[in-house]
Amino acid sequence: MNEQNHVVEKDGAVNTGNVEQAMDKIGEDRKEEILSSFEGFKRYLAKRIELAEKLGMSEEQMAMTAEKVADYLSANEEPRNREEKLLQELWKAGQKEERHMLAHILVRMAQQQQQRQ
Repeated sequence: MNEQNHVVEKDGAVNTGNVEQAMDKIGEDRKEEILSSFEGFKRYLAKRIELAEKLGMSEEQMAMTAEKVADYLSANEEPRNREEKLLQELWKAGQKEERHMLAHILVRMAQQQQQRQ
């Protein structure tokens, strides 16, 4: 992956505009592995949140990135389980501010998952 496809740049700046390209780089097998179970999705998300925290990202930066990922998943991936279906329906029904708050909740959920691991 070249420099233009990274979400977090070398200087630590977050480029949420690259989320879609980064998501497109994940192979179908890996996507299926991540999304096949809600527990697997939460574990994957927890690992990414841990990395973001190590990079010094704030909760707001993580939530903005989570918003972009959720936009991508909602538009490009079919839910693989009922939890993902519910998240997709909530995402599609929510207005911008509500989606942003849901992104914060997802970040916190992943942080709690991380603490349990």
